[in-house]
Amino acid sequence: MKTIRFAVCGTGRRGTSLAKDTILALPDVEICAVSDPYIDKAEGCASAIEEKAGYRPNVYRDHVELFENEKPDAVFVATGWKEHAAVAIHAMEKGVAVACEVGAAFSEDECRKLIETYERTKTPFMLLENCCFGREELLVTAMARDGRFGEIVYCHGAYMHDLREQVSHGELRRHYRNGEYSTRNRDNYPTHDLGSIAKLLGINRGNRMVSLSSRASKARGIHDYIVRSEDEDIKYLASREFAQGDIVETLITCENGELINLRLDTTLPAYYSREFTVRGTRGLYKQDTNMAVFDGEDVDHGGKIEYMLREINNAVKYHDEYLPDMWKNITPEIEEAGHGGMDYFEFEVFCDCLRNGKEMPIDVYDAAAWMSISYLTEQSIAQGGASVDIPDFTNGKYKTRPLKDVVKL
Repeated sequence: MKTIRFAVCGTGRRGTSLAKDTILALPDVEICAVSDPYIDKAEGCASAIEEKAGYRPNVYRDHVELFENEKPDAVFVATGWKEHAAVAIHAMEKGVAVACEVGAAFSEDECRKLIETYERTKTPFMLLENCCFGREELLVTAMARDGRFGEIVYCHGAYMHDLREQVSHGELRRHYRNGEYSTRNRDNYPTHDLGSIAKLLGINRGNRMVSLSSRASKARGIHDYIVRSEDEDIKYLASREFAQGDIVETLITCENGELINLRLDTTLPAYYSREFTVRGTRGLYKQDTNMAVFDGEDVDHGGKIEYMLREINNAVKYHDEYLPDMWKNITPEIEEAGHGGMDYFEFEVFCDCLRNGKEMPIDVYDAAAWMSISYLTEQSIAQGGASVDIPDFTNGKYKTRPLKDVVKL
């Protein structure tokens, strides 16, 4: 397969952006069709592709109509969270490879159906967790593989992203997040922080997540934002009670003894951060300061600010030895193709695996395990932080599945 023909299901801001800026930046690809229940969004995406590529893809109202009329090689699923599994399952039944955007799962049954369809059809499936392709995440994973941190004991990650403007305007923009924040209380977006940690810890590859406990704060951030806003278009929401807690903290216990801490933080003032942190018997890494500290080195255990200022960004000195070639050789064009290069790299790997019959590096078992955290945290929070078991979606295969990184490090 030289040219990969993509369909795009879901043409909101994310779907349209990745279609025109990322997929079309790849060599030997084309977009043959797009679909969205909001036909004006689908037409807008088609126009953006036409302007960029010189041809106009066919436009449909939903994925069912699309697959009845088109035979793409792959589908990029960028719908709302609730439709991800349904579109992916339909595509796999049609033999169409799936590149699925990240999000939340809503039940174990949904995850099981996704896996059952893959195992029966053997249609390629990859979860598009772009943060797994992040520069710092790949650097530190390579260092961990080399034993620099010793035995890993603890990892922390967060999705800290101020989404108050997006959520409060969600109904006006026909975006699904408003409905989710109005009615549910959970870690609704766990994969950005969990994905890279799961890869580093070998989850589904000799290790697995066993149980979690989750708690949520009160929900005040969006209400306060709305009542103080000068935008009259959102004042009708001033009396709405949002269910989603402003901060959700989750502790996950792994079979091999590691502890994972996740935090959802999207409705209070904040800068963007994933807070990727690794702690081992011989060292630590913290993404916010891009700092690596190793046992035996000259460390000021008194914690003086002078030490912090001196060592901030010191992880760059490990680039030559541990950074993957894709990041060493990045070009301005790739940087502009989405999230500084992460989006391009994930689609590049997807296309390479599809063309050459390789195993997808973030597979259906990863998707089920990572996205299941959403509905499991909802259960735990509703039970006052009770421990909830995490299913083994590999049915025991994780014990012998070989380690699989997202790129060759």
